[in-house]
Amino acid sequence: MAETIHLRGEGGAIFEMDLPLPEGIAERYERGLLVRVDPDGAPTQHAAPVAVPDPVADPDERPNEDPVPEPVSGGQNRPALNAPKAEWIACVVARGLLSAEDAENYTKADLIDMVS
Repeated sequence: MAETIHLRGEGGAIFEMDLPLPEGIAERYERGLLVRVDPDGAPTQHAAPVAVPDPVADPDERPNEDPVPEPVSGGQNRPALNAPKAEWIACVVARGLLSAEDAENYTKADLIDMVS
């Protein structure tokens, strides 16, 4: 049985998707146009990334992958200003500034100010 995840679409709707994601959906997810969320729409706390189909079948032919950079305080590693509020909530929670429940009560502008 395939693992099921929830994604917030570009229009804000929540979609239930089975992994691996279809190619077009996976591309939009990689570009940040879709955001992984919990079934209720809250920012997900899952540490495991979404499995995206790999076009290279042989592991020996895969290019060396750089490690994911650690979050840095300040202006780096934060969502774009036009990112959905859910991404800003996730950023504030990841920095330990608020809980997800508390962050939901703030406006997107307030969340941006907290991270800035």
